[in-house]
Amino acid sequence: MTAQREIIQLRIEHRTAWITLNRPPLNVLDIPMMESLDTTLERAAPKSDFVVFQGAGAKAFCAGADVADHAPERIEKMLCAFHVVFRRLAVADCLTVAAVHGYCLGGGMELATFCDFVLATESAQFGQPEIKLGCFPPVAMLTLPRRIGLQAAAHLILTGKQISATEAHRLGLVTRVVPDQELHAAVESLLGELRTLSPTVLHLTRKTLAWLHSADFLKQLEEVERVYLSELMQTRDAQEGIRAFLEKREPIWKGK
Repeated sequence: MTAQREIIQLRIEHRTAWITLNRPPLNVLDIPMMESLDTTLERAAPKSDFVVFQGAGAKAFCAGADVADHAPERIEKMLCAFHVVFRRLAVADCLTVAAVHGYCLGGGMELATFCDFVLATESAQFGQPEIKLGCFPPVAMLTLPRRIGLQAAAHLILTGKQISATEAHRLGLVTRVVPDQELHAAVESLLGELRTLSPTVLHLTRKTLAWLHSADFLKQLEEVERVYLSELMQTRDAQEGIRAFLEKREPIWKGK
């Protein structure tokens, strides 16, 4: 039974875990929400063939991580809390689906595009805007070049540009684009198709794909975390970008 006030809601039926990011309107991920997401995955993934991620409310799947958690005294805890989710997903047997509507930005885009399938509404918007805050997206730095090629990934990461669901589909980030009102039906249709197949073979095939093409993900994630914490977050510009966002003003870059 789903508790209405939980920041991460879980419903399991037919060996499918429906995980809802429940912090509308933008479902921004703060540290407690990240920790709850990992706890929920730890509970749900072993007993599920499929995990579906979705966002509460009408405005967003997830607009990213809470910028306030990038403060010097919280950044390491935030990065650890968020990345443990990806470490868990990387070794999970279950197949994952992101049901995306509205804004899918920053850490929200990292989570969605880490999934095996991404179904998005026509009005969905994707983007990695971290560069505008003087930061970079650690997980996307690893996953996007593998999914869409280095040049396309560099364009998204280095410009922070938002793109439509149609463009994301053209690039290969989105599995299918559907009319806004048909997202749930499209997810159910995909699950129905997958349920006709052997769950054992699906799990083995997914695991083998990951092993063949992302075997070094966990090691590389450690390295990008090191750069993020010991180099990027030590720059004055990264600190200025975070402060400027929280103070609702334009950043003044010093090039340091």
